[in-house]
Amino acid sequence: MLRLALATLRARTGPFTATFVALLLGAAVISACGVLLESGLRSAPPPERYEKAPLIVAGRQHAELDVQSADGSTYRSSQPLPERLVLPADLAADLAAVDGVASVVPDRGTAVRLLAGDRTVTGHNGASPQLHNWGSRTLGGFRLITGHQPRGAHEVVLDADLAARSGLRAGSSVRLMTHAAPVTFEVAGLVALDGGRTPRQSVLFAADSALDRLLPDAARGAYAFGVLTTPGATPSAVASDIERTLRGERSVAVYTGGDRGRAEFTDVAVGAARVVELATGIGGNVLLVAVFVLCATTSLAVRHRRRELALLRAIGTTPRQLHTMIAAESAVAGLVAGVLGCPLGTGVVYWLSAQFAGRGIVPPDFRPVIGPIPFLVAVVATVLTAVVAAFVAARRAARVRPGEALGEAASEPARLGRGRVVTGGVLLALAAAVCGLGLGYRADFLTLVGLANSLVLLLAVAAAVLGPLLTRAAIGLLAPLLRRTGVTGWLAAANTRSAAVRTAGAVTPLVLAVSFAATVVFTQTTQLSQSADEIRSGTVADHVLTAPSGVSPQLARRAAEVPGVAAATGVVRSKAVGVGSLLGEEEAVSLSAQGVEPRALAGTLDLDERDGDLSALRRDTVALSATAASWLGLDVGDRAHLYLGDGTAFDGKVIAVYGRGFGFADLTFDHDLLLSHTTEAVDRSVLVRSAPGSADAAARQLSALARDYPGTALSGALAADAQVEEQRATAWVNYLVVGLIIAYTAITVVNTQAMNTAARRREFALLRLTGTDRSQVLSMMRRESLTVVAVGAMVGAVLALPPLMLIATALTGTAVPTAPALGWLAILGSTAVLAVAGAMLPARLMLRTRPVDAIGMKE
Repeated sequence: MLRLALATLRARTGPFTATFVALLLGAAVISACGVLLESGLRSAPPPERYEKAPLIVAGRQHAELDVQSADGSTYRSSQPLPERLVLPADLAADLAAVDGVASVVPDRGTAVRLLAGDRTVTGHNGASPQLHNWGSRTLGGFRLITGHQPRGAHEVVLDADLAARSGLRAGSSVRLMTHAAPVTFEVAGLVALDGGRTPRQSVLFAADSALDRLLPDAARGAYAFGVLTTPGATPSAVASDIERTLRGERSVAVYTGGDRGRAEFTDVAVGAARVVELATGIGGNVLLVAVFVLCATTSLAVRHRRRELALLRAIGTTPRQLHTMIAAESAVAGLVAGVLGCPLGTGVVYWLSAQFAGRGIVPPDFRPVIGPIPFLVAVVATVLTAVVAAFVAARRAARVRPGEALGEAASEPARLGRGRVVTGGVLLALAAAVCGLGLGYRADFLTLVGLANSLVLLLAVAAAVLGPLLTRAAIGLLAPLLRRTGVTGWLAAANTRSAAVRTAGAVTPLVLAVSFAATVVFTQTTQLSQSADEIRSGTVADHVLTAPSGVSPQLARRAAEVPGVAAATGVVRSKAVGVGSLLGEEEAVSLSAQGVEPRALAGTLDLDERDGDLSALRRDTVALSATAASWLGLDVGDRAHLYLGDGTAFDGKVIAVYGRGFGFADLTFDHDLLLSHTTEAVDRSVLVRSAPGSADAAARQLSALARDYPGTALSGALAADAQVEEQRATAWVNYLVVGLIIAYTAITVVNTQAMNTAARRREFALLRLTGTDRSQVLSMMRRESLTVVAVGAMVGAVLALPPLMLIATALTGTAVPTAPALGWLAILGSTAVLAVAGAMLPARLMLRTRPVDAIGMKE
């Protein structure tokens, strides 16, 4: 059978081309996702400021929560934390008392804005420079190369790379800004890493007294403690003793070896977690679509070989042998495609990494970790997928009895089997029930989203099962229009109706592509539109102060004192982690959080309060959006058990539920509480509401105030793009998935149309011998292709509508999604071009052959 399979592959290269390309693309994407997954789990930059300390004690960069699965079992789930935990200074004494510890060095620090003249200088990789205490320099590889160490509260030392980009040198003056107005320092000297390396994160060093000038009271502790061990003490043994000392401190961890880089660079943990999430999401979607595509292309190839397979059955080949032969063919194709697809996947990895970095999903210097395991998994998955698709496709050919084989091969079946009809009917009934349940009972947000996801899969499988029936019904509606276009239209209508199975083979992938793509794209457009509407409707403030690197919290207090200002609040942004539940399954969830001044909340924002009282917001309370309340299963009066962005546990009373969570945040906290648990301790913006009749005067005063904080700008409204930046990055990822779906559709559609057209060589020759000229045949094919496109678009749009209605109901409260005309044009236009090109190009090639020669050609 293997020898026969290899011979078949050599003889029938054309029919296997589409399957091979689909396998090749699948292997490339799966291997790329595998590399990204491994990179997210293993990537850790080497330590720089901590490279000479064998042990680092710092806050955990993930929160671990106990969650319950649907079967009642409990397990631990984790979520990354975006903020750095500030450790209490007295922890150093506890660490110093551990056996094997020679000394403990605190690492204090804060992010700063460096002002060189009127210019803000960003750090390496575009991040804010970090100011640290001079004593922490002993933990890493920085050495003084010019000048002297900082003395007193008015001197700083810069790393040489930052100084060069700032145009500064020893003796220059530099202004630094954190939570207050800029403070002027003198550059005492410059430091550089051993070996002349450029530091990943630009740093400055200063004396403790200088840090006290810049740090708010809440950040007076330490980012981390470097632990130096005594001679003969092993880091692992000391680490175990420290962990026993820290027992009960769930937010503190001990880092050794390569993990010290994760303790130093907290952005890596967040970026790595997002890469893992995206890699699994993209890989899962691609694998699902690949199964549909491969089943379709393999089934088509088997159907076009029905005479050959019938002859094999007639001469005594057993069903098992047919299965083995077709599986062997697919396994060989899968193996070759998998091996060739892995190098292509490496290129995809680097392209995706650059795209992720450009959208802020991962740090700019994120580098993939290339190892053999993802490629091995990709090859195995490709071969298995090919074999499974071949097994499904070969079932009907193998079931035919030898005596009926040739007769069965002569024509396509006139109707679907009873099993497919029943299965499809059950799936449609389930889909109708799911849609009716969601729309009829107005379930909560997460239930509606879960129902919509289930509905997409139900309808996709139903469309694949009932393809010929759906196609025949749709063509029945279009046939009268075709007949009115003349003789070629009449022929096109007759062909599409009489060969419903063949037509369905081309229509089904179009249906799946349009329904999948429309559901994904218009879910994103609906959410982004709703977010923008909520921002416009919910912003009561008439002035907004913003800066690229954040706004000093002092600015909001000063703005509130400006004559003519009725209310002003800084808005700080972060994340919080809790336990959510979706359809009975608990999971750790990360929620967006904002902090606002309670007394100024009503005067600057309208969050659409639905229950409770937002004016009761305090440091020990929290307000939830309707989405977050649904996810967390909480209501007004309940206790919310959350972890703030730095891992600090929060246990507060829910005082309100509001509606505009997509435009603002899932959770709303007291401003000062949330600010004290962020790394940079700055506001994202300052919202100002002027008193009636004082808008112009207040604007002039605020503009003058903004000049005291370089880089701060005054505008009349919140920028929606900046507010929903993370949502836009997520939307881009989903658009990428749509692109992959359409790429797979291209393979299926072009292959289906090309093979269907190629199989009609004798039909075309007969038409021409009976008087039909070449232009009429092409006109007939154009009408058939447009019919396929119209049916695919129509059925695909109908199947996309129910899940989109559920999504729109969850997002907006109405069952009307936001579906821009350009989105439809992009989806339908791309699929239409593929379908028409796949049929017309082979038709033009075949019509170059003389009819008398074509009529006698072999199949």
